[in-house]
Amino acid sequence: MTYLRPARQDTGEQAPQGARHQAVPRALSGGAVMALALGIGTGAGPSLARALGLAPSSTAARLIPAVLVSLVALTLVRAAVRHDGHRVARLGFGGPAASLRALLVGIAVPGTAACLVFGLGTAAGLLRWSTPDPGTLARFLVTNTAVALLLEALPEETTLRGYTWTSLRGSFSGPLSALGTTAVFLLVPGASTAVQATTARLLGAEGAPVGIVPEGRPPADHLILLTVFGLTLVAARTALPDAPLCTAIGTHLTVLTVNRVALQGDSRDAGWSAVDQAAAAPLLVPLYLSVAAAAFVVLGRMAARISRG
Repeated sequence: MTYLRPARQDTGEQAPQGARHQAVPRALSGGAVMALALGIGTGAGPSLARALGLAPSSTAARLIPAVLVSLVALTLVRAAVRHDGHRVARLGFGGPAASLRALLVGIAVPGTAACLVFGLGTAAGLLRWSTPDPGTLARFLVTNTAVALLLEALPEETTLRGYTWTSLRGSFSGPLSALGTTAVFLLVPGASTAVQATTARLLGAEGAPVGIVPEGRPPADHLILLTVFGLTLVAARTALPDAPLCTAIGTHLTVLTVNRVALQGDSRDAGWSAVDQAAAAPLLVPLYLSVAAAAFVVLGRMAARISRG
């Protein structure tokens, strides 16, 4: 599998032999940074938007928490990487051309997998679609891309598939690093709700309920989906040798967009959605994620063979 490539290909440099005992605390700190950033951003953002007189549903009001999350996460990760004596590029960033190629691969692979699986689901009668509204859909795609990139895709990939993965991969095998990174990923949402509630209350607002999964969702179903998603993101992170973190960012952004249009489009006013979903329809999401993960594994093997000459 892609996860089994040497650590040097995944991280760009090998951790010192004596640094193994530091890998787990550093990996956990990546998750802590994301939880802190997400909690502060979503806790303070609405209060700041109200202070500026912005309507809660406006794009500007939604962008404020997103900007805060990225600002806090990227600042803290940059400081952590420099404290470790490394460059930020070690996390998986690259030059402009390589980053663009990796981003496009990250968009194309899950996008194609989703079209294939949802198309088969539609043909099988599991989904029925509304008539698309091109203008509304285009506006949704623009605003959702901006918010999702800054609130989730960029900060989560930088902290988790960037700092956490790199910290583990320099000392542990690929499979262990993948499982460890995904385990930290599962801890972030619950920890962030505690930070969010505390931040909101300090600002005189009402905090959201604290819990390991969003309110109203079955915990087991949600955690299974997050596990599949997390492993898919690691597969994306390890698929390409150049700017690999951008592949994970593109994948994260694409999956969020596809799911919000296809399964939540009506409630999010996306201009298009699956209006009639059979009970088995939610299973299509982990299915297309698994297809995307398999494709990334194949790409990783091809890249490894090419690099060996």
